[in-house]
This record gives sequence, structure tokens and C-alpha cells, in this order.
Amino acid sequence: MAVLTVSQLNFYIKSLLDNDKNLSSVYLKAEISNFTDHYRTGHLYMSLKDEKCTVKAVMFAGNASRLKFRPEDGMTVLVRGYVSVYNISGQYQFYIEDMQPDGIGALSMAFEQLKRKLKEEGLFDPEHKQPLPLLPKRIGVITSPTGAAVQDICRILKRRYPIGEIIMCPVLVQGENAAAQLTAAVKRFNKLKCADVVIIGRGGGSMEDLWAFNDEGLAREIYHSKIPVVSGVGHETDFTICDFVADVRASTPSAAAELVSPEDGALYGNLEYYQRKIISAVKIRITLEKNRLDSITSSSVLRSPEEIIRDKQIQLDFLTSQLKSAYKNCLSDKTSKFYSLTSKLDALSPLRVLSRGYAIASENGNVISSVEKIKIGSKINIKFADGSADCTVMERTLDNEKSGL
Repeated sequence: MAVLTVSQLNFYIKSLLDNDKNLSSVYLKAEISNFTDHYRTGHLYMSLKDEKCTVKAVMFAGNASRLKFRPEDGMTVLVRGYVSVYNISGQYQFYIEDMQPDGIGALSMAFEQLKRKLKEEGLFDPEHKQPLPLLPKRIGVITSPTGAAVQDICRILKRRYPIGEIIMCPVLVQGENAAAQLTAAVKRFNKLKCADVVIIGRGGGSMEDLWAFNDEGLAREIYHSKIPVVSGVGHETDFTICDFVADVRASTPSAAAELVSPEDGALYGNLEYYQRKIISAVKIRITLEKNRLDSITSSSVLRSPEEIIRDKQIQLDFLTSQLKSAYKNCLSDKTSKFYSLTSKLDALSPLRVLSRGYAIASENGNVISSVEKIKIGSKINIKFADGSADCTVMERTLDNEKSGL
């Protein structure tokens, strides 16, 4: 009996499964568990299970890239694929080639998943919505250049609001490249700042036809747009991600055109209303100013200016008299204070003291304040009230003591 290696055994079992026609194309209905999205390679790994059993499964990146929805744990799906063996581990597993959610279409599932994701991120919040301009000068239109939608939009805008300039940005609205072109158009309008409001939309169609307007990249570009965006996609019953994230959702492209364009008849009516208000306000102001002018011209100043001058002269004379009186009173008060201070200074004057019989002795210009500072034979000066005398000290006497030559 031949002895096999593990690799040979696994290869043999794999060849049996690969050559089994019953296992080459298998359809399963199962619940997903242990789901792993290998983001680097794009491969999807999971387990498929029912009430009793589980089988390992993998969906390679090439097949996974065609999915319209994102698989999740607990989701029941219909899968098509084949059974084979993974040589390295010797484990058989199910290789998924196609997957559809059970009970709901893949597009519907993808729509609900993206809607839930963006709503949780706040892209649909009302406080982020921008108001539409009342009188837009330029209106941007993003749609197919050949569809009925562009004709309806242009016809309504020209009829209702002929002064508005239409800035057309033609794009694909369905197909593989449609979402990228729609996204680029919104970005271009914001970069060039060439519109005051933007309409994005197309006519009706199936969910597949409208799918470009459910693109996540387009939704985020509309959310970040500094220009208000009006979404008019499909019919009134059609809803897309674009409708939820736009600043305003219109039921149809025609309704979108009506939302951004005030009807010229209404504009003329508003102009007439404001014209009447302005005329009325001007008339009232003229009447008020005329009454004010009449009041001024009838005042005494203008009727008899000489009387005003006389009144001012009397007032000036009165103020002059008050000023003179205040000056005299102030001067008299200051004079009295001056004489009082002069008397006090005169009483303290050395000359006044000398006039009462006192004298001042000094030696070499220095006042002698004590007899102890005098020496016998010193030359001193005696200052009297009416003159002075130079003397020689012959004798000095201290209190309770006598000394001499």
C-alpha cells in the first residue's frame, strides 16, 4: 500500500470535489456569521449556517467588488458558488461567486444600509440645510443634456424667471460612470462659484436607472457643498440618497425648477406693493418735514431776530455785573487777609523788638546769643533800633558769677 503525504491527500480530496459536477455550481440559503472584511485584499470571509450546521465560506475580491450591498452578521442570503478544499489547512469550504439578500433585492438592501449609515453620521440633519436664495442670478443645472428633464427645467425657468442665467453642466445620469460625473459636477460648481443654487436630477426610471444618485461619494459632495442644492430625481414616489442629503428635495425635475425660480408675475406684484409702501413713506416724511419747517419759520428767532439780540445783551450786562461784583468781593477778601498777615509779620520783626529798647550783639557778623561766647577784649557790634555801636569787651558777667581783669 502506498504511503501518501498530507499534501498529496489534500490534493486528492480537492480533485475529487473539484471534479464533482454536483459541487461545481451550488445554491445555498444560509445565515451569515463570523463575517470578516479583509480590507487590504478585498476578500470576504464568513461562515454560512442553518439551524444545525455551519460551513466556512470565502468570497474573493473580484466577486465581492460587484456586490451592491454590504454583508453583515445575521443576514440571510442566497449564495451561488462551488465547494473545494483549501490545501494548506485541508478544510473544505464554500467559494461564493454571487450573493443576494434573501427576501429583498441587493439594491434595496444597499440603499437602506447607506441611508442608515449617512443618517447616523448626521448628513440628513435639518440644521445643516441651507436656505434657497430668493432671487438667484445664476442657476446651475446638473443633468443629462439629452433627456426630457433638462427640457422641462429650462422651459420652466425661462417662463417663470427669464432674468435668471442658466449654467448647464451636462453629465451621464445612469451607467457605470454616472456617479463619478455627478460628483465631479457638484465639486466643479463649488470650485468655480459660478451659481447661486444648483439643481441636480433626472427623469423617472427603475431603481437601477436611478442608482447613480445613491452613490456615497455624491452624497458627501452635496453635503459639503457651499452652494444650496435642490434634488429633483425621478417621480414623486422615487427617493434617492441624493434627496435626503440635498438642501431641498423636489418631487420632480420640473418641481425643482419651480422651487428655485420666483414667478415673474409674483415679482411684479411684490414690486408694486413695495412701490406703494415707498411712495406712502415718502409722503409721510415730506409732511412731517413741512410741519417741522413751518414750526421753525414761525419761531420768534426768525420773526424778530432783534429781540433775541436785545435779550442776549441784557443777559450779557447782567453776567458782566455779576463778574465785577464777584471780582471786587474776592479782591477785598484777599486785601483783608494780606493786611492781617502783614501785621503778624510786623509784630515778629526784629526791628519792632529793637524799638522797645532791646539790642542785638554780633561779632564778625555772627549774632552773639550767649555771654559765654564773648571773650574779654573782643570787638563786638551792638545794633540798636536807630543805629549801631562798635565796642570792646572790658568785662563780662555770668548769672550768679563775676569775672574780669
